[in-house]
Amino acid sequence: MQKLFLGICYLLCSQWLTAQQISGKVTDLNSGAAVASATVELSNIATTTTNASGDFIFRKIRSGDYRIRISSIGYKAVDTTVAAGSNLEFKLQRLNLFMQPVEVRAIQAGDKSPFTKTNLSKKEIEKLNLGQDIPFVLNQTPSAVVSSDAGTGIGYTGIRIRGTDATRINVTLNGIPYNDAESQGTFFVNLPDFTSSVNNIQVQRGVGTSSNGGTAFGATINLSTNEVNTQAYGELNNSAGSFNTWKHTVKAGTGLINNHWTVDARLSKVSSDGYVERASSDLRAFYISGAYIAEKTSVRLNVFSGKEKTYQSWYGVSDEDLKTNRRINYAGMEKPGAPYDNQTDNFQQDHYQLFINHQFNPRLTVNTAVFLTKGAGYYEEYKAEQAFKEYKMPDFVSGGETFETTDLIRQLHLKNDFYGQIFSVQYKTEKDQLTVGGGWNRFDNHHFGQVMWAGMGIPYKHRWYDLTAYKTDVNGYAKYSRKLSTAFEAFADIQYRRVLYQMNGYRKTPDAVVRETYNFVNPKAGITYTKDDYFSYLSYSMGSKEPNRNDFEANLGQDLKPEKLHDLELGFEKRNNKLSYGATLYYMLYKDQLVLTGNINDVGEYLRANVPDSYRMGIELQARNRFTQWLQASANLTLSNNKIRNYGDEKKTTDIAFSPNVVGGAVITFLPLKDLEISLPAKYVGRQYLTNNSRKENSLEEFYVQDAKVAYTLRKLLFKETTIAFQVNNVFDRMYTPNGYTYSMDDGAGGLAVVNNYFPMAGTNFLVALQIKL
Repeated sequence: MQKLFLGICYLLCSQWLTAQQISGKVTDLNSGAAVASATVELSNIATTTTNASGDFIFRKIRSGDYRIRISSIGYKAVDTTVAAGSNLEFKLQRLNLFMQPVEVRAIQAGDKSPFTKTNLSKKEIEKLNLGQDIPFVLNQTPSAVVSSDAGTGIGYTGIRIRGTDATRINVTLNGIPYNDAESQGTFFVNLPDFTSSVNNIQVQRGVGTSSNGGTAFGATINLSTNEVNTQAYGELNNSAGSFNTWKHTVKAGTGLINNHWTVDARLSKVSSDGYVERASSDLRAFYISGAYIAEKTSVRLNVFSGKEKTYQSWYGVSDEDLKTNRRINYAGMEKPGAPYDNQTDNFQQDHYQLFINHQFNPRLTVNTAVFLTKGAGYYEEYKAEQAFKEYKMPDFVSGGETFETTDLIRQLHLKNDFYGQIFSVQYKTEKDQLTVGGGWNRFDNHHFGQVMWAGMGIPYKHRWYDLTAYKTDVNGYAKYSRKLSTAFEAFADIQYRRVLYQMNGYRKTPDAVVRETYNFVNPKAGITYTKDDYFSYLSYSMGSKEPNRNDFEANLGQDLKPEKLHDLELGFEKRNNKLSYGATLYYMLYKDQLVLTGNINDVGEYLRANVPDSYRMGIELQARNRFTQWLQASANLTLSNNKIRNYGDEKKTTDIAFSPNVVGGAVITFLPLKDLEISLPAKYVGRQYLTNNSRKENSLEEFYVQDAKVAYTLRKLLFKETTIAFQVNNVFDRMYTPNGYTYSMDDGAGGLAVVNNYFPMAGTNFLVALQIKL
């Protein structure tokens, strides 16, 4: 032990004694002006941005040569080799092309916006993308809790941020709304391997700045793919792992053709048997993006599609089975003998996005986009002893005997079109910036059910319900920021939304017609202070949100109210490429919040009810430090209090369901060699209550999960880059459950028993990946 201690001391001292630095200045080749906010990447060691004077510096660097890459929108990237101890000037060649994705800039929070946010760069996303869905890529962002129905992070996955579920997280794809208009949920299973085409993710926590689509009540996730790749490229990405998991991705891009045209394409296939029995996933996708880019105008067309077939695993596992058979899957078990082999969910979603951006002059830019998202699919299931009357059929008579029930196989279908337009106008001077934008969208949905087989009495493809639903959403916003001094900047934002619902019945209550109209005004304001590496902000945001389809169905005949949220955020950060840390205090006060009851319906969707008075308050702590060139660490910790006042008949103050008081994440990264990276990500989530009654017997136990990953990159050996990665999830084989639900049943004594069901995650499992850049 003494020798080990002395060895560590020697390594640390020798690192300190031999440490050097790499610094430089980035300027415009033609004008010589400084290029601020350019991204500077030093091998796989660190990333920084240039300051207002175009300067950057990396400290505590070992002797040797390093690859450095400098990029900035509108300039040709520089990729070269430098030696430790260098102080160089890099001159970027302006491309004189309008390359900025204005549609994303209009809704994302800028660096100096007074909102709580986390940005993931293309390089960070690439490191995390081994095949699991988008929620698991975001697992280490503050206040996030992720889960997976199949237990592997592939297939149906979910994310909660600050305790709020996906129906309250606004998600946009290049500024275009993605949330399902009726359920308001986000089904990432319909975007297989979309992460492979994403170049930037911004997660805003709280209400955040005004966006397109539904109001954010816990977070906003902006996914951007509209990056201009000026150089031709090709990539092959393959992963394989536990539970027969496979991921195959082919990517290619033309770079700039004739200095104006560019095409990017991707083809993906992801499959897995799942940890839970029969919880298989078969996911396929493609992505094509073509653009014309001129000096002041850009036009881009995106076409992408996802097709999924997943075996249902949305019933969870009971208390009793969790102890003895935690992989059991109840789906399909109504069939006598072996479970029904096609108890599956099937859906295809096709996206069409057309963007037009134009810059009238350096101060004024405009953009507009039109979009169409087409979805169609069904889930199929075996149902035993179904009453004929529920399928609008008479009882079956045979041989003088009357039968009231039969076994059958049914399909519940959805067919929908989601289409609309977004726009923004941005005017910027040295001190002021004004953005006016908005959009409209329409959602046309068709719900119908078909009987595909019955033991008796029901014909093939008998359609027992056939319903339609519509939703129209119109919104407009204005955002204004002004530099009050060299350090202070003020921000104001106001949004108006008008929402019209028309639901012409439900499967179980086809005569229940709902028509509702909502008008919302959501103001936001804040102020920021920036000096050197320090940044602080104070903001207030108001959000208003309509109920979703399931809320109306679960609360028929009741006075269902829209929600209102007042969100106050106070934050402080210190940012540089060596040491960064920060803290955010937040207070989110709700009026008539629709909280999860812990119950689900028969297709696994969570049910909610209004509570008049509730709040979330907490502190989010973050830190990142590059101790030495070979040792880095980052961590985040959320401590919160999430309460409902005067809840239930007893008028008690209780915890909000699925809102843990403690959520933490940490990553320790070792870089023993220049192209070898060893990382140890960890996650801790405190107790989550399944209901709003704060009963320990109806809760999810706290859990700590440790992962490990090793990645090594070979450069210019046969291919431009070859990276081999090996990831072990849940190293210590913890039997944990991040998600669940409750339901009530007859206890046999005239009362009700509350039963818990859980969605268990896999024990120790692995993924190995091979990435080749041509």
